[in-house]
Amino acid sequence: MDFIINENQNMIADMIQQFGKQNITPFVRDWDDTQTFPVEVFKKLGELGLMGVLVPTEYGGSGFSYTEYVTAIEQLSILHPSIGLSMAAHNSLCTGHILQFGNEKQKQKWLPKLASAECIGAWGLTEHNTGSDAGGMSTTAVKNGNEWVLNGAKNFITHAISGDVTVVIVRTGEKGDSHGMTAFVVEKGTLGFTSGKKEDKLGMRASETAELVFDNCRVPEENILGNVGDGFVQAMKVLDGGRISIGALSLGIAKGAYFAAKEYAKEREQFGKPIAHFQAIAFKLADMATEIEVSELLIYSAADKKNKGERMTLEGAMAKYYSSEVAVKVATDAVQVLGGYGYTKDFSVERFYRDAKLCTIGEGTSEIQKLVIAKQIIG
Repeated sequence: MDFIINENQNMIADMIQQFGKQNITPFVRDWDDTQTFPVEVFKKLGELGLMGVLVPTEYGGSGFSYTEYVTAIEQLSILHPSIGLSMAAHNSLCTGHILQFGNEKQKQKWLPKLASAECIGAWGLTEHNTGSDAGGMSTTAVKNGNEWVLNGAKNFITHAISGDVTVVIVRTGEKGDSHGMTAFVVEKGTLGFTSGKKEDKLGMRASETAELVFDNCRVPEENILGNVGDGFVQAMKVLDGGRISIGALSLGIAKGAYFAAKEYAKEREQFGKPIAHFQAIAFKLADMATEIEVSELLIYSAADKKNKGERMTLEGAMAKYYSSEVAVKVATDAVQVLGGYGYTKDFSVERFYRDAKLCTIGEGTSEIQKLVIAKQIIG
């Protein structure tokens, strides 16, 4: 693959940096403290084409590849991981599911609104008693005439309250049957469809996470994505690409923490010289830089395969697993470099430290990634 940064990547990086100075950086602390999901920022990102990065231009999107998409998530996550996470969830999960499995009518109906951020997207798979065991879900859909009646709840759903268009995977067959689940598109305002408890989280506090509730929610047959029974298989394919986005999110966190630690180490003096000149600190920075480089190579390798339409289950899992663990390690070391200051909210490494942990949990835990990797290499 070609590792040269292309013109589109440079354009996206510059655009995000300029956008962030005015619209993100001044508000980072406040959004984190108050757990505010800044919907207006995502509307502006829609105007910049960043809420439909992968959507073809005929549906109102930017028509870029996964290479540009990774760059966009990474750059947003350096500024504020919560913004990177929400942008990724909107693009990869909700929008990506409709793009990959919707029919032409469904694409025409929802993709332009999602790509422009007229509508914010959500995606529901996880339930209260089914995290990694998605096949054991309890939320059901039962056919009634030309409609399906949904009952149950989903939790830990990004944009569950603010989302306008939600793709939800529910059980239409027996528990544990990989062909017993179906994907539906449910629009905000549908009778019987509400949001529940908003989670008060350790990190990623400016990315909204809450519960979806279905109480005799009636959804028309035409809102089914693909065929009845295809939902779980579709979800696994969506998550293959989603793992690349979480890898990019992790990369942005790691870079943000590393940049902050390096600058501090070059300025902070102890015993008459900058602490970066002490081997204990210099070696930490060397480890950070090396791990970030490996993470970046894994992510762009997976993105390259995705761009070519090749199977990348192994590469995506490796990129997500390694990059998320690196984000946690780099953020931890960054706090250590700053010492007591790193433990205060006045410095960004404290927030990177809290935000990083989610990357090892969301869209498949590190343990699940190792299972996926093992299955791919052993057979």
